[in-house]
This record gives sequence, C-alpha cells and structure tokens, in this order.
Amino acid sequence: MRIRTLLTLTLAAASLSACATVDRYDAAGDVHALLIAIRDNDHAAFDARVDRQALKYQIESQMVREARRSNAGGGWQAAVAALAGPAADLAGAALIQPETFRAAANYYGYTPDRPIPGRVAIASTLHPVGDGQVCASKGKNGPCLLTFTQEGGTWRLSGFDAQAVNLHFKR
Repeated sequence: MRIRTLLTLTLAAASLSACATVDRYDAAGDVHALLIAIRDNDHAAFDARVDRQALKYQIESQMVREARRSNAGGGWQAAVAALAGPAADLAGAALIQPETFRAAANYYGYTPDRPIPGRVAIASTLHPVGDGQVCASKGKNGPCLLTFTQEGGTWRLSGFDAQAVNLHFKR
C-alpha cells in the first residue's frame, strides 16, 4: 500500500513539473520569435509578442513610485503622479521598439554576429514565476530581467525589472 501511495505521489509530482517544462518550452518559441524580430527590426512581429499596455503601465507605476520616494514637495509629487500616464504613453511609444530591446538581447548573448539559439536553449533560461508567466534570466540564479505572460496562446513580453536592467546595462 505504501509503495502504491509513493508511486502515485511521484507521478503527480512529475506531471506537475512537466507542466512547467511545457510552459517554458512553449514560451521559448515566442521568445525566439521576439529575438528574431528584434534582430531583424521587424516591427509587426515585435508588436505581436509585446504587451505594450502592460509595459506602459509598468513605466507609469515606476514613475509614480519614484515621485513618492523623492524629496520634492507634495505639489510636485502630485504633478508627477498626474503626468505619469501621459509621460508613460510617450516613453512607451519611444522606447518599446525593437531597437531599444537590442541591448537586452545583447546582454543575454544574442548578438548580431551569433546565431539565435533554438527553443531548447532558450527554454533553459526561462523560469515559471506565476500562473501563465515565465521570466528570462541569465544563468540559473540570475535576476529575472524580462517577464512573459501567455495571452491567447501567445507568450508576450509583459514586464521587466528596471533595477536589474539599470545594474546590468549601465556597465
């Protein structure tokens, strides 16, 4: 009886870990397509794999957080908070472009002089971070710089770690 219970628990654990592997492998296909779009400066393919609204919201939230942390008076903080939405729209339009993300691709080693790795290699850099989300990190214990969310069968870039980006891209 104990062996049967142990076997059942082992099979259940294996099937749960297989789901995470399937998500990573599935997401890797769209991440690969995003990297190709970035390399080729293909705006249509890039836009199909980027959640602009989520990225703009993240930019807006970061602006509001920085305003709250600043030593500026309450009036200035309120003004920055009020202008964060329109400023995020402008920043998003200017920054959420294939050209901008080349720096991230280069950080991960996807430089123009090297071929973009296949799905299996990309899947090894993806880690589940929530239901329907994976993040890309450099190395097993590296920071999650980019987050991808599954929407309608496509994995789309939906977030980034601004602090990790600042730490790594300023060098």
